[in-house]
Amino acid sequence: MNTSTTRSGTSARTLLAGDATGTRSRRWKWLGGVAVLLVAALAYFLMHADDAATQPQYRTENASVGTLVVKVSATGNLQPTNTVDVGSELSGIVEKVFVDDNDSVKKGQVLAQLDLSKLHDAVTRSRANLAAAEAQVMQVRATVAEARATLERYRKVAQLSAGKVPSQAEMDAAVANLARAEANEASAHASVTQARATLQSDETNLGKAHIRSPINGVVLSRQVDPGQTVAASFQAPVLFKLAEDLTQMELQVAVDEADVAQVKIGQKAVFSVDAWPGRQYTAVIRRVGFGSQSQDGVISYRTVLDVDNADLSLRPGMTGTAEITTLVRENVLLVTNGALRFTPATTEATSKKPAVGIASMLMPRPPRSAPKARPAPGGTPRVWVLRDGQPVALDVRTGATNGRVTEIVGGELKAGMAVITEALRAQQ
Repeated sequence: MNTSTTRSGTSARTLLAGDATGTRSRRWKWLGGVAVLLVAALAYFLMHADDAATQPQYRTENASVGTLVVKVSATGNLQPTNTVDVGSELSGIVEKVFVDDNDSVKKGQVLAQLDLSKLHDAVTRSRANLAAAEAQVMQVRATVAEARATLERYRKVAQLSAGKVPSQAEMDAAVANLARAEANEASAHASVTQARATLQSDETNLGKAHIRSPINGVVLSRQVDPGQTVAASFQAPVLFKLAEDLTQMELQVAVDEADVAQVKIGQKAVFSVDAWPGRQYTAVIRRVGFGSQSQDGVISYRTVLDVDNADLSLRPGMTGTAEITTLVRENVLLVTNGALRFTPATTEATSKKPAVGIASMLMPRPPRSAPKARPAPGGTPRVWVLRDGQPVALDVRTGATNGRVTEIVGGELKAGMAVITEALRAQQ
């Protein structure tokens, strides 16, 4: 009895041990299957996550109808419409100066005066010479009258004496004396004319010693002081610079050779100066120069714009930065210039995807090659739009541009279409 009881206990323990071993085996198999499923799911996630990361993203902007304004920028300086340099034709010492900078002057107003002492002496001397010449004329006239009377008396005596007296020699001498007297009279008259001209010249010089303004205007600069010697031997020295009318000025700008073909007479412009930040002035083009000017190897053309300066806020020499409106087109189809520059990129890897296994999915991948751009055939302008998430090209015909947007004058593009302007980086 004891022996059978012992065998029964041993069989029960053996059965329990076998059941435990089978349970552990099934448990490991189940855990292994779960692990394989997790690895496969992870590999699938990594593969599709990588594909999603490499899927390109795009920034778009709608084509719209609007107004195209094309402007040209140029820089220059403000100048009066008419500037006059006032000098002296005479040499001498400046005795008085009657005006200063910024003074308003009238035409004919005396600005300065030279020393007049020598000029007064010259006028007095010329008047004396004229008086002497006129007295000489009177004396010669008397001589002419005397010679004419002598000749008449000889002729009368010859008539009464039937030609016996006076002799022919006396008659010829009387005729010669009259001709000589008349010649002396003509010479005396010429001397009077010369003396009168000299007097007039000296009086003119006396007037020129008073330096007068030739225009109504404003004194921009005074370059002379009392006591200064003026030497006008070869060139008239500049004593004053006058501006005729500062309420009307001109802006002289240099237009680049790349823009000069767009600039025309009559076009409007706005400009600003550093003295009045935030304020804009209007101007109109009056002249576009044909002659070129070069500075640091840059070719430009001098263009003059008329400026209204009624409030006198602008001053000569100020630097103005102008924007000239060369073209305005309303109700035209416009796209940003970035859309015309955009071309989608492609790689061979995206066109063919080789089959990969789970092991290869888990292995690290080499770095991807840079995408290669596909140029537009023939250089035809085109834009790209999104259809079903993919970029599609539309050929267009372009018109004018202002550097930011371009006019579309033909093609399949319509207002409201979202055109691609750039490709965004894929999210990592």
